[in-house]
Amino acid sequence: MGLHITIECNNIKLEAILNENSLQKAVVITHPHPLYGGNMDNAVVMSIEKAFFEKGFTTLRFNFRGTCNSTGMFDDGNGEQDDILAALSFLEKKKGYDRILLAGYSFGASINARLVAKGCKIDDHIMISPPVGFMNFEDIEKMPHTGLIVTGDNDEIAPSNLILEHIARWGIKVQYKTIKNCDHFYSNSLGKLENIIDLYLKESFFEIPF
Repeated sequence: MGLHITIECNNIKLEAILNENSLQKAVVITHPHPLYGGNMDNAVVMSIEKAFFEKGFTTLRFNFRGTCNSTGMFDDGNGEQDDILAALSFLEKKKGYDRILLAGYSFGASINARLVAKGCKIDDHIMISPPVGFMNFEDIEKMPHTGLIVTGDNDEIAPSNLILEHIARWGIKVQYKTIKNCDHFYSNSLGKLENIIDLYLKESFFEIPF
């Protein structure tokens, strides 16, 4: 499902899949750590895509630089921020979307967070299992436009107690959901994750006609 496209990011070519839909809203979805096998075809990424698409959103998922057929090399989260900006720009400038969300899983969530903290222009921000037990989040001082954070109660990479500490430090009002008996890889829990995202989108984006 979806159209295979290439997104230009300076001298980098990012492979991506675009699923255009009926509403004038879109989402960029980022994947887990490429050095640990993460890519845009990850099952959790695909579940996030499914939940958004079923609510009428256009979805764009892509491979970070150096991942699968995207050119370049892994850049420890620095160049990857430029990759995300290129994906957002593609939707805004080439496709004309003015309401764009950002969603990420694991490593993708951490890189998204760094952009959001810098004031990246988005309408909403969703983090799935931000890896606060694996990567440093202490340098992220604020987290605006963040509407939903999800993790599993058996997730050692994104432990609930540490996520709650960061939410308190950021001082944000966010829907925070934990899934029972769920690990970092959402084994047997993908349907529950999709339901949480589905309900969030329904409550947050369909109350007021636009």
